Amino acid sequence: MKVREAKAPRAVFVLAHGAGAGSSHPWMVRFAEGLVARGVTTVTFDFPYIVAGKKLPDRAEVLEATYRAIVEQARKRFGSVAIGGKSMGGRIASQIASPDVTCLVFFGYPLHPPGKPEKRRDEHLPRVGVPMLFVQGARDAFGGEDEIVPLAKKLHASVHVVAQGDHSLVVPKRLDQAASDAAALDAAASFLIRHSKTKPTPAPAPKY
Repeated sequence: MKVREAKAPRAVFVLAHGAGAGSSHPWMVRFAEGLVARGVTTVTFDFPYIVAGKKLPDRAEVLEATYRAIVEQARKRFGSVAIGGKSMGGRIASQIASPDVTCLVFFGYPLHPPGKPEKRRDEHLPRVGVPMLFVQGARDAFGGEDEIVPLAKKLHASVHVVAQGDHSLVVPKRLDQAASDAAALDAAASFLIRHSKTKPTPAPAPKY
């Protein structure tokens, strides 16, 4: 478990990685550090298959047990935490969510396998019971804007659509990737802070 602490934390977020790469992937590092810069202490970790150097993800029960253990460690250290993740990491977060977590943030929720829209992975979402934010690429092959927005309305969840973004929120080269990422991070941090139970760190008293 790696903890990146914000200087004046206003929320704590456990960010799980996707199926294809671990917590040291540049995307994970960039978004974790981006959240920290916005006042969100961010916890990352690797699922067992990544630690073992394997490519195939662990069984669902192993992924869920691992995530629960990390959340418990984070809760003991920080108290109130939010959870979520990139792609698979976000899906596993939704499967272990309980009223003890403040909210969920998904970066590219894998609503269905590419090209198989009938195989949806949203049956459990109405039972989550905490606020949710989908940060989704408009052209995500795992569930684009035209699928995520109607789903979010049914769930009374929030959505930040990354215009022309793919599953990893990457936009075409003609667009400004840094600005797109910044907008996504702003939306995520604002949502996390709004639902956080973390008390802002008081400013130091002036010295006279």
